Amino acid sequence: MAAMLVREAHLVGLDGEAERVADVRLEGGLIAEVGRRLRSYGEPELDAAGCWLIPGLWDAHVHATQWVRSLGWIDVAGCAGPEQACARIATALAGRPDDGRLITAFGFRATAWPRAGTVAELDAATGARPVVVMSGDAHCGWLNSAALTRLGLPPRTGPLTENDWFAVAAQVNALPEAQPTLAELHAAVARLSARGLVGIVDMEFSDAYLAWPRRVSDGVRGLRVRASVYPHQLDEVIARGWRTGDALPGGDGLVTMGPLKIISDGSLGTRTAWCCAPYLGMAADDPHPCGAANYDHPTLATLLTRTREAGLAVAVHAIGDRANQVALDVLAEAGVTGSIEHAQLLRREDVARFAALGVTASVQPAHLIDDRDMANRVWADRTDRLFPVRSLLDAGARLALGSDAPVAEPDPWLAIAAAVHRSGDDRPAWHPEESVTPREALAASVDGQRLVPGAPGDLVLLGADPLWQGDSAAETAASLRSMPVRATIVAGRPTYLAMAGGAG
Repeated sequence: MAAMLVREAHLVGLDGEAERVADVRLEGGLIAEVGRRLRSYGEPELDAAGCWLIPGLWDAHVHATQWVRSLGWIDVAGCAGPEQACARIATALAGRPDDGRLITAFGFRATAWPRAGTVAELDAATGARPVVVMSGDAHCGWLNSAALTRLGLPPRTGPLTENDWFAVAAQVNALPEAQPTLAELHAAVARLSARGLVGIVDMEFSDAYLAWPRRVSDGVRGLRVRASVYPHQLDEVIARGWRTGDALPGGDGLVTMGPLKIISDGSLGTRTAWCCAPYLGMAADDPHPCGAANYDHPTLATLLTRTREAGLAVAVHAIGDRANQVALDVLAEAGVTGSIEHAQLLRREDVARFAALGVTASVQPAHLIDDRDMANRVWADRTDRLFPVRSLLDAGARLALGSDAPVAEPDPWLAIAAAVHRSGDDRPAWHPEESVTPREALAASVDGQRLVPGAPGDLVLLGADPLWQGDSAAETAASLRSMPVRATIVAGRPTYLAMAGGAG
């Protein structure tokens, strides 16, 4: 592990401490010493005068492979209906050579469309080229006939959702064209490092716990990864004896075993998030007016009990208030630790249960920007309980921020700004009573770390004060979104430097 001495940085206090200027010595991948005018032992020095120093930033929820590949997908976000999406896809295909590979489009919001797209109209726009169109929340997939044939699936007339789609998504992810190249991975890690990210929790559907050690061995370094496992992979992980927190073989200390990820309900965008009350405006004959669970209670309880016995933490996806209620119930029954991913819509009586049970609320604040208009239509009677981060913090819950990339951009400053302002445009904050301060949002983005001896040698130098607050929340959020990152350091080694002279 490299040694380094960071000189004269403004240390940002995340627990209310006063700002102070200090040096930070890194040795063996850890913070070895913090103090004024530390003695040099010949290690490289980084002049941080005029910069602000924070612990390295983490994204607590990423689908890494899909995000890397999404940088080349056809963008259908914002399309008003299937007709517009088909037209956009047809235009994009006209400019791409036909190499026989499956093509992915991404970003539509099913709830925002007046009707679902049909296979026939997608066929008319795409011809014989296999195309998969994934919703922006990743809970719905719309395939043309060529893609259905390519994947060995029977003919159908419309999209797939939830578990039916997840099974198909796993097939898509296994295709050769779905695997990122080394060049794409290097570029993606560099992009994350440039925004101050030192680590991610990878919730990818494919075998992230096998892929990342291979990537590290191939030279893709500069990022810590906690790799999750899904129920269909659980037997393999248990057989290998890997427990949450274990360093994975071949990962060189950068890759550790993460949690078991369970998708317990759907999403707002697909109107499948499991709620206590019906969605507004649902058809009278809709079989699931409140959304639906992807697992029944006994199955979920069995999974969580087995997870605890195997020494794995659990990350339960729960968006609707009924799904969150049941997830907390089952976590309490099984006595397992971990997180609820999204925690988007909560009953008031469930907010305090997060702290009481030691369950982390893993929230993606940028989703409130995307979901605001949809929620105001179909959840207008409950938007005061959406993304209740202020309430969770006030109740003593541990908060972890992330992106759910590719659903949102894996930019920690976007998430922090959204948590502070709760708006992504010129409109006033959406339920500003649930806003948090920049200090609180930043503290929820550093994986619980602080700038103290013995902590990981993962640091970020900033060119502006991240705790600065303007005359309005909008002004503060704008400053956060444009936060200048000067250097990112992982395990004592710079992964990004934008400073004159660098480290030397």
